[in-house]
Amino acid sequence: MSGLFYSSRTYYYTPHYRQSYSQSQEFGNDSESSSNSNDASNYFGSQRQPEVDTIQSKLEEALCTLTKQNIKLILSGRTDRGVHAVLQVAHFDCDNNIVDRGRFLHSLNGILPNDICVKDIEEVSKNFHAQKSAKKRHYCYTIANRKIRCVFDNHVLLYQKPLDENRINQALGYLLGRHDFSAFKATNTENPAKVCNMYEAKCIREGELLKIHFVADRFLYKMVRTIVGTLIMIEQNSFDPSKMKEILDSKLRQNAGKTISPDGLTLVEVIY
Repeated sequence: MSGLFYSSRTYYYTPHYRQSYSQSQEFGNDSESSSNSNDASNYFGSQRQPEVDTIQSKLEEALCTLTKQNIKLILSGRTDRGVHAVLQVAHFDCDNNIVDRGRFLHSLNGILPNDICVKDIEEVSKNFHAQKSAKKRHYCYTIANRKIRCVFDNHVLLYQKPLDENRINQALGYLLGRHDFSAFKATNTENPAKVCNMYEAKCIREGELLKIHFVADRFLYKMVRTIVGTLIMIEQNSFDPSKMKEILDSKLRQNAGKTISPDGLTLVEVIY
């Protein structure tokens, strides 16, 4: 599902963006949904923050201008500073019926800055919630596994030592299923939830790029980046891939690897 959505009127949208700051977004009510793309390098994340530009604040400003109403977006989730998004979802409530969604979408993108684009907008029921209705989220971490930096490596992690995708996939296999992922949870998070259901975890090599995909019902704060850091730790020290299970079962953050840079992390899709 992608786009902006609305239902009498909730709307939902899905944005696509790259960012030097982490963020995610969604909105709805009389719900419209939409999808968008953007380069978020100029923004302090996706969620609204005081006195700085964010993806959410720019979208809300544009929607307020277009609808002449005070629009508040609900995002499907947030992404950390430096994280990118290919597909994001949001919803908002609107008192007016959006009759011509194509024209509305064209006008909305005309108001937005060039580095934010809404790809679609759709009306949804009042029961739709961009965050709470999501069943799965898909992230991908990309590593450029080569010795020399490429000028196009801005949105990947450069790692110069050899990485074995077969060993990485063996280690990732231990993460599949429903587990307590406390070992990969940021120490400064206040959310007590720690159990996630990992539906997919796999590494695909495309030439010099390693793309590590994760699909789960939810993710803990900095969980993906810490798992990738643990994979690199296992490779660096030539540990057996079963080291991942040992770390997972310990539920202790100090046993896992470093929380890796956000540069290579992308929110690929939110699944409803």
